Amino acid sequence: MSTATRSFTCLQCRFHTLRKPPRRLFHSSPQLLSTPKTLSESQRLSLAPKVSLDIKHIRQNEALHTQNCIERNYRQASEYPARISSLYELWHSCQHEGRDLRERNNVVKEKIANMKLGATATTTEQPEILQEAKALKNSIAIIEQREAALKSEIDGLAASMPNFTSDSTPRGNAPKLLRFINAHPDPALDKPWRSHMGIGKEMQLLDFVAGASTTGWGWYYLLNEAALLEQALVQYALSVARKAGWGVVAPPSMVYSHMGSACGFQPRDQNGEQQVYSIQQNAREVEKGKPELSLAGTAEIPLAGMKANTIMEAEELPSKRVGVSRCYRAEAGARGVGTKGLYRVHEFTKVELFAWTMPSDAESSTIFDEMVSLQTTILSSLGLHCRVLEMPSIDLGASATRKIDMEAFFPSRRALDDGWGEVTSVSTCTDYQSRRLGTRVRVPGDKLSFPYTVNGTALAVPRVLAAILENGWDEGAGEVRIPECLWPWMDGIKVIAPKTKSM
Repeated sequence: MSTATRSFTCLQCRFHTLRKPPRRLFHSSPQLLSTPKTLSESQRLSLAPKVSLDIKHIRQNEALHTQNCIERNYRQASEYPARISSLYELWHSCQHEGRDLRERNNVVKEKIANMKLGATATTTEQPEILQEAKALKNSIAIIEQREAALKSEIDGLAASMPNFTSDSTPRGNAPKLLRFINAHPDPALDKPWRSHMGIGKEMQLLDFVAGASTTGWGWYYLLNEAALLEQALVQYALSVARKAGWGVVAPPSMVYSHMGSACGFQPRDQNGEQQVYSIQQNAREVEKGKPELSLAGTAEIPLAGMKANTIMEAEELPSKRVGVSRCYRAEAGARGVGTKGLYRVHEFTKVELFAWTMPSDAESSTIFDEMVSLQTTILSSLGLHCRVLEMPSIDLGASATRKIDMEAFFPSRRALDDGWGEVTSVSTCTDYQSRRLGTRVRVPGDKLSFPYTVNGTALAVPRVLAAILENGWDEGAGEVRIPECLWPWMDGIKVIAPKTKSM
């Protein structure tokens, strides 16, 4: 596995607190993560992580930042480096002017103090000195307000820019095929493939109708062996990670909204919409300035938040965690054959890998490769046909510098991408998240730096379960073969057979 070699400096993020009507309800908020406020735009939340922003790097590498935004399909943000440089000059000028005003103000204050002590100021000079003091106070207030406004705009623009892109990442929109897992499947159209939706209904495993009537489109019930399969998949993924030395965590599913922003969680749907489920605040919470909460779209967010505003010791790293959680995604946008059934849902169980490493490309790449190896072991043991892809720059999330996806073969998706669909991914984020979360590490020399973070999906239950149903279907026997690696958690069930009666 090749690894990235370029070192990067990440940028400060924006945190925000949105004011809601005084009702406490779940709702889908399309603007929650797309336009977060900077800390300079609103009162800093007492619980918000202390962030770090490297404006100097942007100013000194303006062309590099601009090109990176273009390659990542952040067209509007590609104009920000030049704007930041221009605003910085204005901000620097304001600082210089403010410094001169404060120096003059100190002189005037000293004169006023001497006047009160009965020093030599004449009757004519006294009103002039007091008038100048008043004028200086107003001028300083105006210049400080302008400084704050300029700094706020600089921070906001910088926070909208993505992480740098690894040399290992293909530029453009075409992924690079690295290899196959369990060989390439037979895509013959005349083979009796079945959709997991049809199998699930016929075998009394899935109930989308009840889910729709209870909660709406994109919600579902897992029944009988499917419910057991979910637990078996989770336990199997945990066992693989634990054997490799990963500590198990049961993280919260709800997080402060600014934590999602700090992690760079800005999901882009087909129509450019960005949605999460947030919780409306009541009037008392708004009055107290309590941070808004949202349901996490991935355990990556609460896992990363474990070390927000903390200093880690070098001997702690690498720190490797595997967490199981329910994940929630509004998933707005176009619907079609590619999103039916379990492939795109609003709530699901996922096993997530997350690690902190020393601020070193070599060390983070080692963990990155370890995650890829764990994912390969899991998918290979499940008997799924998969392909491993080095994802292009246009498909990277804001925080990622490099990303590998593993896609399984779904017979029901043969008309779309030849049946391939993403089931896992792994991303390395350099210090993009740790800078935004205020996570630091003490390096040799008793200096503080920012650890690198790496995250990956060990197993997302719905899609993997769908792939097992479709690929394990035996048309002749009318049953589904359960992968052997899951048998220890299936109460002796090795195949899912037709039901003789409704259960």
